Amino acid sequence: MSGRRDADGPSEEAGAGGGEAAATGPGDGVPVGAVSAEDAARTDGGAAGAWRRRERGQGDGVPATTDGPAQDPGEGPVADAAVDAAERRFRRQAAVVLAVLAAVILAVAASSTPWTVLAAGPPDPARDFTAAEIARARAFDAATSLPSYLGLALTLAFAALLVATPFGARVLGRLKGPWWVRVVLGVLVLTAIVEAVRWPLGVWFETLLRDYGLSTQDWAGWTADRLKGLGVEAFLLCLMLLVLVGLARRVRRWWIPAAVGACALTVVMSFVYPVVFEPLFNDFTSMPQGSLRDNLLDMAERDGVPVQDVLVADASRRTTALNAYVSGFGATRRIVVYDTLLKAPQPQVELVVAHELGHAEADDVLFGTLVGALGAALGVVLLYLVFGAVRRRTGVTSIADPRAVGVVMGLMTLGSLIMGPAQNVISRHVEARADVHALDLTRDPATFIAMQKRLAITNISDLSPDPVEYVLYASHPSSPERIALARSWAELNGVPVP
Repeated sequence: MSGRRDADGPSEEAGAGGGEAAATGPGDGVPVGAVSAEDAARTDGGAAGAWRRRERGQGDGVPATTDGPAQDPGEGPVADAAVDAAERRFRRQAAVVLAVLAAVILAVAASSTPWTVLAAGPPDPARDFTAAEIARARAFDAATSLPSYLGLALTLAFAALLVATPFGARVLGRLKGPWWVRVVLGVLVLTAIVEAVRWPLGVWFETLLRDYGLSTQDWAGWTADRLKGLGVEAFLLCLMLLVLVGLARRVRRWWIPAAVGACALTVVMSFVYPVVFEPLFNDFTSMPQGSLRDNLLDMAERDGVPVQDVLVADASRRTTALNAYVSGFGATRRIVVYDTLLKAPQPQVELVVAHELGHAEADDVLFGTLVGALGAALGVVLLYLVFGAVRRRTGVTSIADPRAVGVVMGLMTLGSLIMGPAQNVISRHVEARADVHALDLTRDPATFIAMQKRLAITNISDLSPDPVEYVLYASHPSSPERIALARSWAELNGVPVP
């Protein structure tokens, strides 16, 4: 239910380039690289042959040779002109696909986002929080803002370094081995470099969390969690970039199967993440038998939301914060509450779960996955269109060059940072709808307000967020905003206003 920025800035989205499908090039219907040796003399002539020679030269980061026998009639300026014409045609096709995907994403996002949930009065922190609580929230925000902004600045700077300079190509050019080995090593090397730079900021931020009583981890546990997170990120990046570079080495219009693959990978990851990756960070157990569990399952049945179980995460081994969430869809959908939340009064826990049932009832994870999948496909097409503008600056010649890994990682990072504010706008409206759902289901605004106050005080939430921070980091409405919404709901439904 609550989000918090960290010292590393927004995380990179995994999904801007991948896929395993194959497509054929135009004209001859044969994938690049699939030509037999005995056909080489015939297929290496003309425009198609020039394309293959160019791609083979670029694929390993080595310029195509220009020496040797005199050119045959299919190798001169005519062939190069034909290749250039094909490239322009492919770019026009990609631009059309990009426009269509953008229109579809806007349509899905616009139709699935509750833009007008409930008009609420102006938030007033002083009405519900003491001066000491407001001062503590301000002090915590001031203390964490500097490492947060430094983390964001470092993320931007490193991405710009990869996109606008040959730094990545020079570092990765030292790697040896087959192309797929260099891709994997490239991801690991660049991930290690950026993490080495950001690690001190992570230590700083963790120290602040401990100073304010939010973290219960020792350094060994914190390091293990951070390394596991890096491992998951690196694994997904390696998977995506191996497929991306592999397709670029064999398929002329690689962006078509890569976009399909990125879309499919996003859907698969959303489905399997709860059962494959979440257990790496927490142990999950069924909520113990008792009145709370019975009430929660009864509430879900009344709400028409099929829930087989409510899981409890052992979050107390790393934090004192309160939280709950819903993840997955279909057979992997789960509602999870932190074990720290179970210390709250039972009506407040029921109200939190009612909020999560609102997400499940509205299929928020499913629609979010759909938008994310389409966005991943759009990212691949945009990568194809943008890469030509940055490749000369970066010292790489083609996506098929393993040294292009750095450029792709930099562009992915910049794309995720640019899209973050838009995602936050949608998320805040979706969270407000889930709040209204919880109020409709429980009809208890007083408990809702009490729960919001508990969450804000325990998590040290920012009660008056700076506009810039609100845009960059806030995936949920502020606690005073949510409390104001509950009072508006009470007035609208004839319930005594708390």
